[in-house]
Amino acid sequence: MKLLVTGGAGFIGSHFVRGMLSADDIEQVTVLDALTYAGHVANLGSGFLSPKLQFVRGDICDCELVDALVREHAAVVHFAAESHVDRSFTTAGTFLTTNVHGTQILVDAAMRHGIEKFVHVSTDEVYGPLLEGAATEDYPLRPTVPYAAAKASSDLIALSYWQTYGAPVCVTRSSNNYGPNQHPEKIIPLFVTRLLRGEHVTLHDRGQHIRNWLHVEDNCYGIELVLRLGVPGRVYNIGGGTDLSSKELTRELLRICGADWDRVEYIPDRLSNDLRYAMDWSKLAALGYRPARDFHAGLEETADWYRRNPDRWAPLSRSPRPVMLSPHTAPTSQMERQHA
Repeated sequence: MKLLVTGGAGFIGSHFVRGMLSADDIEQVTVLDALTYAGHVANLGSGFLSPKLQFVRGDICDCELVDALVREHAAVVHFAAESHVDRSFTTAGTFLTTNVHGTQILVDAAMRHGIEKFVHVSTDEVYGPLLEGAATEDYPLRPTVPYAAAKASSDLIALSYWQTYGAPVCVTRSSNNYGPNQHPEKIIPLFVTRLLRGEHVTLHDRGQHIRNWLHVEDNCYGIELVLRLGVPGRVYNIGGGTDLSSKELTRELLRICGADWDRVEYIPDRLSNDLRYAMDWSKLAALGYRPARDFHAGLEETADWYRRNPDRWAPLSRSPRPVMLSPHTAPTSQMERQHA
């Protein structure tokens, strides 16, 4: 199978790509990534040793490029998105352009070219806060921030192509991911890198906000199951990690980094900071999904990765080196690609 992965140089996408390169039935994995601030070719690491990997630098909103690439592949896994809540408060238009319009361009190309499976990767934040219980896949979408609203919209756009045209779309919604290679704007790498630099970390309000923490490899395993076994037109929640308040998470990170509570400052709560997310993932469990990574061991391994790789997070002003720049108007046969 030839697989197109959008956003494959990002945090979750790069873990997924490196895993799929080892699958015997995968003939080729093409990564399409714009290499914005959160994407970097170094995330793909040893993946470039595989002759299966091809990298294309480009934007999912580039209709001609997307059409040319989708035409060459049997399946698409769509990670590319703007994903940071705080950034969405000030640049909501960018989130709508990438997450909604970009998704529509991709799934439209998938419909035209008869793609075998289109997996759209989303988030538990589309359900909004739940004070009790857990959201099943048919739970109402109640996003509260521009990021989550843009993702919910992209979910509905993707699923509409199943309803209208029969495009083989599946949607995955995962809880909070953690693991190596994550950009330091997210809470776990942000806190770890600040603590390693001897700086303070900040907790919103009283640190009472609850999130489910899922190792990125478990999420990628769930996404692969949906790619292979998911029923078109269905949504699959991917959870099963560890529920922690932000204060409980901070306690673990302080312990791992050898720091005390005097390094923690409490600040006013963020705008529309949802108190609790929770999902029921029994539908994916029926396909054989079980999370395998222990949270405490995974968190220690993650912190150790940042400790051992300061070159990957300390120079935050670095500009990523493009591997290949595809001319937006070039036909498929003329597009240059870099092979490992």
